Amino acid sequence: MSFFEALGAAFKGSAPAERPQLARPFASPWLFADGAGGALPYEYRGAVNRAYLENPVAQRAVRMVAEGVASAPLKSGDDDLRKLVTATSAGQALLETLAAQVLLHGNAYVKVIKDAANRPVELFALRPERMAVEPGADGWPVAFRYRVGDSQVSLPIVDDLLYPNVVHIRDFHPVDDHYGAGCLSAANEAVAIHNAAARWNRVLLENAARPSGALVYDAGDGATLTTDQFERLKAELANAFQGAGNAGRPMLLEGGLKWQSLSMSPADMDFATLKSSAARDIALAFGVPPMLLGLPGDNTYANYREANRALWRLTLLPLADKILRAIAEGLSPWFPDAELAVDLDRVPALSEDREKLWSQLSEADFLSDDEKRAMLGLPPRPVRPDPASVEEQVAQGAAKDEPRSARAKAGESER
Repeated sequence: MSFFEALGAAFKGSAPAERPQLARPFASPWLFADGAGGALPYEYRGAVNRAYLENPVAQRAVRMVAEGVASAPLKSGDDDLRKLVTATSAGQALLETLAAQVLLHGNAYVKVIKDAANRPVELFALRPERMAVEPGADGWPVAFRYRVGDSQVSLPIVDDLLYPNVVHIRDFHPVDDHYGAGCLSAANEAVAIHNAAARWNRVLLENAARPSGALVYDAGDGATLTTDQFERLKAELANAFQGAGNAGRPMLLEGGLKWQSLSMSPADMDFATLKSSAARDIALAFGVPPMLLGLPGDNTYANYREANRALWRLTLLPLADKILRAIAEGLSPWFPDAELAVDLDRVPALSEDREKLWSQLSEADFLSDDEKRAMLGLPPRPVRPDPASVEEQVAQGAAKDEPRSARAKAGESER
């Protein structure tokens, strides 16, 4: 063995030759989101609270995508598989939960719950920030570690019979071998800007919807206020003149004091534009056309119908296809030939596309009926027998039977 071959074998370790070695992380990058120590620039639980629980634009965008994926009509060749996917588990809809987790976190994990006969009876979506990959010697995952507080359990990827225990669904991450990248990390700054602008407007409204002013002391002889006088004036202003409840209350000033309002330019106070820009960035991160969220000033789409069709074509269908393909692949040992996909013919938002396709195919005279049906995703039309050919076959059968009947009659006469 040459030096380079030995060096390559040392790096490969015990990994199979056909599988490249992966990185071996010692802990999940999302463990800190569930209470583990360590401060990182992006903290998942805080980002979820700021976006999904506090920001109306982000919550509406995530709910629109997740509920759209869950409402998509499915087609499956196996009723048991379709019932598994569409059933609720612990009160949560599987597809809606998985779509929201993939959007926010970038990863989704499905626990396959089996009966005594090792058949799947329930699919449960695990919290992705509680999951961590347990890699083998070659870096490829062999199990998942599910952690809740101080307790944790190891979930092997497959059981003793090599049937899957957990199905991992993830978005693409360019610099990670085991975890996906969610949309929330890209929308985090836009959410912070939108929330900060909303807080600024609220505080401004509480202060009579105008910037604060200043008390100017001018005694004429160059004297200044004492410390006690300064603290007393500041306390009186805070208690009697700040807040929405004190708006419009008259102010009584002593000698040497005068009120000077502090104004801001219209450009400095144009937080509505700032909020709209941040809201569009949030909608862009989650793949929702801003028009569908009611954001003003967005003329990207000619009408609401085109925006809704773009949402389905560019966001809902790719995400649903990713989730359904992963589930079908994970459950393939039990349902090897079953199909699990969105039935495009039953999606109302795509009705115009179907009408255009049907019109184009009906006018295509150079295509046969079977070719047109194949382009529409339909099976070939069953072949019906020709009536003329049926009559010929009946006549041929009668001709064959005639000599037999003659011989039978001859035998009867001899008897």
